[in-house]
Amino acid sequence: MPMRIDAINTFRYDARWLLVEITTDTGLVGVGEAGLWGYPDAADAVIDAWRPYLLGADAARIEHHQQYLYRNSHFMGGAVSGALGGIDIALWDIAGKRHGVPVYELLGGRVRDKVRVYMHLEGDTTAALVESAVRMAAQGYTALRFTPQVDGYEDWRQAELVERFVQTVGAVREAVGPAVDLCVEIHRRMQPWEAVAVGRELEQFRPLFLEDPLIPDSSQAVAAINRKYRVPIATGERLMTLHQFRELLALHGCDFIRPDVCLAGGLTTSKKIAALAEGFNVGVIPHNPLSPVSTAACVQLDACIPNFTLQEYTGDLKSPNREVVVQPLQCRDGYIVLPETPGIGVELSALARSGATARRRPIETLLRADGSVADR
Repeated sequence: MPMRIDAINTFRYDARWLLVEITTDTGLVGVGEAGLWGYPDAADAVIDAWRPYLLGADAARIEHHQQYLYRNSHFMGGAVSGALGGIDIALWDIAGKRHGVPVYELLGGRVRDKVRVYMHLEGDTTAALVESAVRMAAQGYTALRFTPQVDGYEDWRQAELVERFVQTVGAVREAVGPAVDLCVEIHRRMQPWEAVAVGRELEQFRPLFLEDPLIPDSSQAVAAINRKYRVPIATGERLMTLHQFRELLALHGCDFIRPDVCLAGGLTTSKKIAALAEGFNVGVIPHNPLSPVSTAACVQLDACIPNFTLQEYTGDLKSPNREVVVQPLQCRDGYIVLPETPGIGVELSALARSGATARRRPIETLLRADGSVADR
């Protein structure tokens, strides 16, 4: 017997998170998260537009719904793919619960027992980043991610920019030694010539990767930087479709891709993206700046793909993350242990459903001293 979609509810949490719950006529409830954190209202509006199609539909036809909703008008963009992410993850959660298994068992089965994560360092100065790195390493994290820039970087001259990067990355490397991988986030803040200069100077500190040296508007531009680097590049968190990732990979634009499961159409599309990357011997480091629902969805993907490398992790036991779900996944000694509960492994809390924390994100864009717009 088909299991029909009975209700679709969305919940705004904080300023960035749009959580999704799908209820079936059997009483099973699936949880997902939409990935357009910059404009969650837009993704919410798309989900609302899809309700007439989804209500009453068979919850098991996940691939069909993915194709139908994505291709019904061929309008693309973050609102569409982010909304798809929330719906798709929730439908996979229902599928896992229906069959009494974690979602990764339905995606080919696990290839690992735990998921290695990288933790974000805290602080805006070199001293603060070093202190945070030492503390995180002592807690068992073997990969650390940080952004070396501090306030005012948008007006630094190139030599100063390079020098500041070298000082900060060098200090963190010296503090934690070679047994910890460093993930250096550029945050799309550089022009190509700046990115090349910084990347070459950072080779001496052996970072695992430099992330997003350029804005992701052009895969050709990113690939041109990659050809000039001897440091691996990680990118892809702003890409939204299988085809965008295919073009980046075909250009040999990076060594690691960073699909955002909640933005790139959910688990259905992300599994395909990972398979594409496998064909190019490219590692997968899923992007995860959102809630513990996003973490849980990412872990389902990480568990079943052979080219998984690292999982971004912001600390789901920290506020406000810990209030979103009843029980976040557990991270111990730098690894998330695979959940064995059916579905994706988390359920929304009463607070998340209440909407009590919802607020709008302010629109703030960085300006240089001359008044022009800088990337961030």
